[in-house]
Amino acid sequence: MIDPKLKYKQWISMAIVVILILLACAWSMTAGDYKMSVGTFFKTLFGFGEYTDSLILLQFRMPRMLITILAGAALAMSGAILQSVTRNPLAEPGILGINAGSGFFIALFIMIGQVNADSFIYVLPIISTIGGIVTALVIFAFSYNQRSGITPASMVLVGVGMAAALSGGSLTLMSKFDKDQSEFIASWYAGNIWGDEWSFVIAFLPWVIVLIPFLLLKSNVLNLLNTHPHIAKGVGVKIERERIVLLIVAVILSSTAVSVAGAIGFIGLMGPHIAKSIVGPRHQLFLPLSVLLGAFLLVLSDTVGKVILQPSGIPAGIIVAIIGAPYFLYLMYKTKSV
Repeated sequence: MIDPKLKYKQWISMAIVVILILLACAWSMTAGDYKMSVGTFFKTLFGFGEYTDSLILLQFRMPRMLITILAGAALAMSGAILQSVTRNPLAEPGILGINAGSGFFIALFIMIGQVNADSFIYVLPIISTIGGIVTALVIFAFSYNQRSGITPASMVLVGVGMAAALSGGSLTLMSKFDKDQSEFIASWYAGNIWGDEWSFVIAFLPWVIVLIPFLLLKSNVLNLLNTHPHIAKGVGVKIERERIVLLIVAVILSSTAVSVAGAIGFIGLMGPHIAKSIVGPRHQLFLPLSVLLGAFLLVLSDTVGKVILQPSGIPAGIIVAIIGAPYFLYLMYKTKSV
């Protein structure tokens, strides 16, 4: 039974974050090299704008904004699941090197793959997912100890090592690329949200609308996995099977997100921790809030990066890293103290 006061607090918090997301979206879509007033933005949004305003807003800025929202939500959910299943408060796709694995496989695919340009965006999430899953399996294998299992420190160290190795591998592959391919991978690793067409939204949306609700439905299972194993087994939870399924789904979610949004880290770290600090550790309460916070953090970071340095802008991944790195160090210190 969830305390009604906590449920009320959750709904109030979610409403506030939704308002913040809408404000950040309005700021993002009216700022930039082609500025647009708030009045023009709403006029154009409802189909009464000039041709140029409609073209820029609906064909360029709107799909990019939707990709940013969806990617932020997916990364936050992925980080929350990884933290819960591994019982590691520092687990996050970027920190653990899963994003780097996706990037390496994408670079490898660009070098040796032969695919039609029209189907590239639909193949890319699959390639990214394969890279993410393979990297996750290697990290878990090297982090596992028969006596103590997977400890937070060992997982982070192995993940950082894997990220460095895979990033180096990607740079080596880049030596074989032409100029356009090298610029694409460099931009991807910087966390530049490059999915700015409706085809990217169409390719990414099905993964989000299937996987995020699936994980939300697993809230009770996640609560039980964070209790003593005997309790979980006593109520019929198949612990190992559930852990494997949840880990694979979390990796797929993050890998598909970064395939269209670039290698963005720390969203999966900050979103869940901020949500837990507001509504507590019950998954029914903090998972939905984490999703919204992830979307808000990425939209805000992308907008700030775009406004600070016009017209080229600073990639959202760099802005997120500037905020997230100190937060990660704080959590490292806190975890060590505990």
